[in-house]
Amino acid sequence: MSILELDWVSLVMVGLGTLFLMGELLINMRGFFALLGFGFITVYFLTYLDPGMFVIMLVFYFIGILLIIVDGKLINDGTLATIGALCMILSVGLSSPNWTAGLYAVIGVLVGGFGSLFFLKVFKGRKMWNKLALLDQLTDDKGYSTMNKSYKKLIGEEGITLTDMRPVGTVRINGIDYSAVTNGQWVKKDTQIVVTKVDGTRILIVPK
Repeated sequence: MSILELDWVSLVMVGLGTLFLMGELLINMRGFFALLGFGFITVYFLTYLDPGMFVIMLVFYFIGILLIIVDGKLINDGTLATIGALCMILSVGLSSPNWTAGLYAVIGVLVGGFGSLFFLKVFKGRKMWNKLALLDQLTDDKGYSTMNKSYKKLIGEEGITLTDMRPVGTVRINGIDYSAVTNGQWVKKDTQIVVTKVDGTRILIVPK
């Protein structure tokens, strides 16, 4: 028996393939990681599949990666990325010769996918993931200092609700309209309120 036909080897091949392919999506390695990942995944599918099914499952696997890319560039809500991850898992799982190798392959996808996130600790990430990762922070060096201070001054101020708070709505404080939120309770329009807490630009109010 060839070492490539051992069940646990599918974890290594799929894990490394997913690690490098997802790593190329997260950071720009000029295609080097993509070539490594494609090589490992190709060897995995060639080991267990005949040429006809090899093409089908390989395409299915890369459709999953494509969905993740589309989610990262256009949608940013994780829906297509989740479907893409399921496509990758199904493609490697169904390609395995038995359930043990299939389980190893599925674990490889998960380990490789999560492991690729560690590349972001070492290398600069691609801009396409900034919205999804919510990397922007309300820090002084990015010009949010004045905004934070002005919002902090609202604590203890009184105002009136311009809309029904369910629990989010609009309030008017000192002649200025703000988006605010209650502590889970519904408050009717034209209710007198007082600001109890400010977290960044999140204003928490309660009825007076």
